[in-house]
Amino acid sequence: MGENEANLPNTALQGKKMAYQKVNADRRAPGHSQYLDNDDLQATALDLEWDMEKELEEPGFDQFQLDSAENQNLENSETADLSLDPIQPATSPKGRFQRLQEESDYVTHYTRSAPKSNPCNFCRLLKLFCTASILFISGILIGYYTHKNCSSNATSSGTHDLQLHQEILKTIQAEDIRKSFRNLVQLYKSENDIEISKKIKTQWTSLGLEDVQFVNYSVLLNLPGPSPSSVTLSSSGQCFHPNGQPCSEEARQHGSQDPLYSYAAYSASGTLKAEVIDVSYGNADDLNRIKKMKNVTNQIALLKLGKLPLLYKLSLLEKAGFGGVLLYIDPCDLPKTATLSYDTFMVSLNPGGDPSTPGYPSIVVPLLHFLGIQKTDGSFRQNRSNLTSLLVQPISASLVAKLISSPKDRITHSACSPLELPNNEERIVSMQIQTVTKFETVTNVVGYLKGSTSPDRYIIVGSHHHTAYSYNGQEWASSTAIITTFIQALMSRVKRGWRPDRTIVFCSWGGTAFGNIGSYEWGEDFKKVLQKNVVAYVSLHSPVSGNSSLYSVASPSLQQLVAEKNNFNCSRRGQCPETNISSVQMQDDANYFINHLGVPTVRFTYEDIKALEGPSFLSEGFFPKRATKIEEMDPFFKLHETITKLSGEVILQIANEPVLPFNALDIALEVQKSLKGDQPNTPQLLALASRLRESAELFQSDEMRPANDPKERAPIRVRMLNEILQDMEKSFLVQRAPPGFYRNILYHLDGKTSQFSILLEAWEHCKSLASNETLQEALSEVLNSINAAQVYFKAGLDVFESVLAGKN
Repeated sequence: MGENEANLPNTALQGKKMAYQKVNADRRAPGHSQYLDNDDLQATALDLEWDMEKELEEPGFDQFQLDSAENQNLENSETADLSLDPIQPATSPKGRFQRLQEESDYVTHYTRSAPKSNPCNFCRLLKLFCTASILFISGILIGYYTHKNCSSNATSSGTHDLQLHQEILKTIQAEDIRKSFRNLVQLYKSENDIEISKKIKTQWTSLGLEDVQFVNYSVLLNLPGPSPSSVTLSSSGQCFHPNGQPCSEEARQHGSQDPLYSYAAYSASGTLKAEVIDVSYGNADDLNRIKKMKNVTNQIALLKLGKLPLLYKLSLLEKAGFGGVLLYIDPCDLPKTATLSYDTFMVSLNPGGDPSTPGYPSIVVPLLHFLGIQKTDGSFRQNRSNLTSLLVQPISASLVAKLISSPKDRITHSACSPLELPNNEERIVSMQIQTVTKFETVTNVVGYLKGSTSPDRYIIVGSHHHTAYSYNGQEWASSTAIITTFIQALMSRVKRGWRPDRTIVFCSWGGTAFGNIGSYEWGEDFKKVLQKNVVAYVSLHSPVSGNSSLYSVASPSLQQLVAEKNNFNCSRRGQCPETNISSVQMQDDANYFINHLGVPTVRFTYEDIKALEGPSFLSEGFFPKRATKIEEMDPFFKLHETITKLSGEVILQIANEPVLPFNALDIALEVQKSLKGDQPNTPQLLALASRLRESAELFQSDEMRPANDPKERAPIRVRMLNEILQDMEKSFLVQRAPPGFYRNILYHLDGKTSQFSILLEAWEHCKSLASNETLQEALSEVLNSINAAQVYFKAGLDVFESVLAGKN
């Protein structure tokens, strides 16, 4: 909304109290999953008595929790196919709005005044009576048959769309995904990503996808040096590689990994000899405790990866005065099935994009000599070979055990003892880090399936492919196989004359391991277009990381849609977490679209339940995984098939529904939920959140419900409504956020806390400081975001009122 719209005359927000009488289960919400249906669901009647004001008294997301009957484990053997239960009707306000508008006695409740009619004299009315009667009767007959035909066409059109969607989804087969996966992993040992990119483009083009193209960027990569980094114990003189292997021994391969690639991209390089100080997870409390006991200046921190964003913890260590960091993952934070004691990993210290061109794309253009700029093949570059003054080195848990002289077997009586360095013991080590920087080409593969009615509105579907000079495991092959199989299913229908209403853009990103460079550069390159046209982002990043629980991440406006698709039994050998849908920070290429464009985003993935219970930011480490690991987790690729179909349903529904399936009210509820807790909240925040909820309730009931009713739908109103829905989350992009934190404050650091992350961080930060300036700044950011959203919805309501008044 522009500033002019935001200043439209105010209208009183009136409470809307709506009784909900009886809803049949066979009146499903749009996009209901038919491939998961059974006949029993169609025969079930659902009696609901719903008072909207009463139900919304306690904002929250309890409606997303799976019923206990739906959380049963499959009793089949390990080789049994995945069995899916029917999807139940949504119990959300949005779902009920959608079903309410299908009721025969549905009446819209607008609080707009009707225009007054001019008085007519009796004689004139008598003269016109005969003519009016004839016209009236004719109008009734014409209107009756027209309405009958339109209603029939609207109903048949909606049913036809659902049938088309299910036909497309039925063509998705696990065997096709497995074949594509195996073809891709054969290219894994390529020295660069050009060969893989060419393979992807060839496949997508052969399937019939339109306008498939390479989008290349010349970017600055920080790569390992000619020899592995090392850590030397001063007491014994023993030298070790990051995986714990002695430097004197011939290189051994653990898990088919290269010791060279155990490093932190964009770390400072050099040599540092200092005392190792155990800082645990490196939060503010840990550092305050340690600084009271020891002088940490130019010392080496022993840091665990996991509970907070790595970039945030490194910023605290750098500010405290540390000189180096030995980074590791405690085995106690991993599922028992994971054996990573000898495995090393890679991390990137890059917050996103090409470090040498922050905020603008690394496009290849010639620079004019008379500008006095050194000749280059691309954009102006900043000298940013390292993004921190710290020397950062990832090491294995086995090397940590050697540094602290800990016995190898630390698991007794099923209890795991975390790795710790006693405070009264001193360890002096020398760490040496060698890295090189060079410009390399990062390639994105982008293909378009243009929409038929709204080609200027885009749903972006993103996967990623292997990046040179790093190891991504094999999840990139899963990601690419899934997106390719979905394209195949879509194009088989397109060849028979069908098209989605909105354009679907398929992207395979390069440079993900170095800080989502490919997606960031593409986003910066097309920022103006994307700000206006992108409707949603569907991520296919790392679709199968475990096999025990389906886990979904979605922005608040999409959580109701995901709940409709996600309500089925979890896979064998596990239980569902209590809440399987949340808005948490994702470590993938959705980052740019969430934090710079405010685009609603969704991702489905299979995880290990124990991994979900552990620290949230373990995924920041890139581990080498063999292809057999993926096939061991999902030998028949049934989990891959489920992810493809669930993602496909969401994509098709967003691409084809006349009204975008986004929920304004859930955003307001999420804001109120985020203000609960122990941290201090000003009365202004709570009051603004309440006003935002009132506006969202009125917007949802007065504007979204009529637009969802084909009998009341007007093209101009639908277009206006979709523009409002598309930009709802942009109000929550703050200007400043701590390193590693999302700028979109609707996303949380993990699923265990519901408070705004920047407020939690500021509150913890001010505990150790005499000033509360940081907290006040964070409170101001949150307050301005809530106020902007309130003004946005209010302006939208005023615009709709003006349109109605104009028609009257």
